[in-house]
Amino acid sequence: MKFETQVKEIIPRTDNVLSFRFPRPAALIYKPGQYLLVTIKANEKSLTKPLSLSSSPTEKEHIEFTKKLTDSEFSNALRALEVGDWVIIDAPYGTFTFEGESAKIVLLAGGIGITPFMSICRYCTDKRLNIKVTLLYGNRSEKDIVFRGELEALERRNRNLKVVFILNEASDSWKGAISVIDAGLVKKEVPDYRESLFYACGPPPMIQAMEKLIRDLGLPSTQLKLEVFTGHT
Repeated sequence: MKFETQVKEIIPRTDNVLSFRFPRPAALIYKPGQYLLVTIKANEKSLTKPLSLSSSPTEKEHIEFTKKLTDSEFSNALRALEVGDWVIIDAPYGTFTFEGESAKIVLLAGGIGITPFMSICRYCTDKRLNIKVTLLYGNRSEKDIVFRGELEALERRNRNLKVVFILNEASDSWKGAISVIDAGLVKKEVPDYRESLFYACGPPPMIQAMEKLIRDLGLPSTQLKLEVFTGHT
């Protein structure tokens, strides 16, 4: 479904991450984890980029994507957007989805790779699915954690959701894990990992690391679903 729309709301998530919301057309049906194509104008040019939906299908009033802003032409055009500005959206796309097909899932996210998992976590919580969801979310530092407050709120609402924040660099006040997402961490946080379906989302180096992780855990590659972010421009 391709449609013209206007920016409804812009929400800062971290110093360099913004969420953009748009009115949701009644005819737009999508699955948690899918992505859209967004087209914006900059210097008389049309720029198009695929971006994961961070909103859930259970949210009827809006759709949302969330983007880490860089120095790219597309990011600069996004940075200049204001509420009411014109955008073209084409959606939905992608098969990196979850609607309850497995009783236990482990979501492996790095940085802005959290976006499709926000859709999945919001969906499972709103639908009150009896699905055990463990999110292992790695970032460089505490200030880089996107959606931290909402993830903590979702965890309080959903007894089946467990969120583990993992940092590479942390202050003395940090109470969470200081590590990388590896086999030891998975075994500690997900004792029943052998019965779980794994999802991984991030840039190519992280995806390669998660493929190795699955091998290190002694699991078949079929137990891992992947979404590769080929650059964050």
